Amino acid sequence: MSNLVEIRDLHFAYGSRPILQNLRMDFPRGKLIAVMGGSGCGKTTVLRLIGGQIRAQQGTVKVAGKVVGDLDTEELYGLRRKMGMLFQFGALFTDLSVFDNVAFPLREHTDLPEEIIRDLVLMKLHAVGLRNAHKLKPSEISGGMARRVALARAIALDPELIMYDEPFAGLDPISMGVTANLIRNLNDTLGSTSILVSHDVHETFAIADYVYFMSSGKIVAEGTPAEMRASEDPYVKQFVNAAPDGPVPFHYPGKSLAEDLGLGSPA
Repeated sequence: MSNLVEIRDLHFAYGSRPILQNLRMDFPRGKLIAVMGGSGCGKTTVLRLIGGQIRAQQGTVKVAGKVVGDLDTEELYGLRRKMGMLFQFGALFTDLSVFDNVAFPLREHTDLPEEIIRDLVLMKLHAVGLRNAHKLKPSEISGGMARRVALARAIALDPELIMYDEPFAGLDPISMGVTANLIRNLNDTLGSTSILVSHDVHETFAIADYVYFMSSGKIVAEGTPAEMRASEDPYVKQFVNAAPDGPVPFHYPGKSLAEDLGLGSPA
């Protein structure tokens, strides 16, 4: 099976602060791949590099055979039209209706007549169960419904690649389960490739084909959800079991409390 996205020997830093180091990742066509890890480990940075919002100092990111960092502005916009993005918390346009939020990418990137756009928007909203809410504003629907509208917008152009940045954040258990099932079903129905960045172990493991675990900008473990549940890797065990003690410390590294209070080094 060929890869839609390939990352090779990638290094990225903000100034002198390294974020990603020697990253190598594959995202096969038609699969749902999860990228997991603690806050600040570089997960969202990976999505930004794939989308071409930022560029790596070393290494390559290829999407559909094209090196993202080598594309000019016009080529990059052309590639982005083949991508869908579900932002954390949805990022809907608050002054637009549900219908117009989903219609936005179609109006922006195509020359389709309005009657065709109308039919496409209603079909996408129907797929996420919200066709009859198309006249409402984001302020008139729940957080879970808003996330589903954002999902309909992300698939408006039938993208080859869909990226999800913390799609379960802030959702109640029912909305979380509904969103997870939608992500899996849409991936299979559209035949797209999905990259899911998430902290939520239960929902992510239930739908992902493969999982990358990141820590401090590196891949520390990878495998199927079943392999990750059975892993003896200390980092994976701590993350999967939400354990307070393990490779990820509770305290930010630095001086001890005794030193800060002028009591000298601990014995």
